[in-house]
Amino acid sequence: MSTEINKLATKAISLLQQLIATPSFSREEHLTADLLEKFLAEEGIQPNRAGHNVWAKGKHFDPTLPCLLLNSHHDTVKPNKGYTLDPFIPIEKEGKLFGLGSNDAGGPLVSLVAAFLYFSDIKPQHYNIILAATAEEEISGSNGIEMLLPLMPAMNCGIVGEPTLLQMAVAERGLLVLDCTAQGKAGHAARNEGENALYKAIKDIDWFRSFRFEKNSELLGPVKMTVTSIETDNKAHNVVPSECHFVVDIRINELYTHEEVMDTVRSHVSSQVQPRGSRLRSTMIPMDHPLVIAGKDLGLSYYGSPTASDKALMPFPALKLGPGDSARSHTADEYIFTEEIRKGIETYIEILKKVVL
Repeated sequence: MSTEINKLATKAISLLQQLIATPSFSREEHLTADLLEKFLAEEGIQPNRAGHNVWAKGKHFDPTLPCLLLNSHHDTVKPNKGYTLDPFIPIEKEGKLFGLGSNDAGGPLVSLVAAFLYFSDIKPQHYNIILAATAEEEISGSNGIEMLLPLMPAMNCGIVGEPTLLQMAVAERGLLVLDCTAQGKAGHAARNEGENALYKAIKDIDWFRSFRFEKNSELLGPVKMTVTSIETDNKAHNVVPSECHFVVDIRINELYTHEEVMDTVRSHVSSQVQPRGSRLRSTMIPMDHPLVIAGKDLGLSYYGSPTASDKALMPFPALKLGPGDSARSHTADEYIFTEEIRKGIETYIEILKKVVL
């Protein structure tokens, strides 16, 4: 099998090099979608397209069997200012492949594609494998996996390709972003006039900093709240601000709902609080699910992931797993080890061989 894995890894790395060289910022993924469509067609797979999402069924799809989804995203964030290498030139050096999106989530994506190709000519015995390369994951957009799922066969479970060091992320935090506004009254700073909205905001910000939710998760730890930006409604040095806006990033464990967290926040702060949405909820795949059991049989470890992904938008059990390291995501001179891709392909194949749905 090692020879076949090596051949698949060579294809996967070549595909990843092409993806790196093709800009694919969120909502602008049409060129990488074109590339993925072309690649699958050349491999004898009939690709399907919906917006900037590309998906495919195996050659021997059987509508009477359950379906397992292999999913990762092909959009990227924009390169940060710390890059010393050209983010769109794939460079191999010392076993590493450098380039924007190489780690998040190009490596997991091409590894899943390779695993899909491995099984594409095999008549399914127990379940169908469906591949989906989706858009807008980095911005939690509505035209990615959420838009695509109703267009595909109903899924029984899935593997979400993200960089996890090939550990099984069996749970992940939900995400709640709050736009908060403290109201005051404008006045002249020299005459002790007005009611300073900034001071009101600081009081609420201190609550977000110090408050601790009671229930801690064994896998995900406590609910974590972080104020990430603040601004007032004026730029003048001598005007007491009448409004102060700040943003709070809240990472929720599986022991609380978004609604419970919102009720607690509103009962403690005086600022007006508006959530941006409640789609990205905490998720957990049961520890006795066949995917988790298959991973355990291979000796894979498991953990709770602090970051959200498209897993949160899937109404079926999903395991987050992939080559690469989340700590490298969105960093300057992003890279993935080519050996990680080979090992990722091998791990995906072995899990898919073992799982029984």
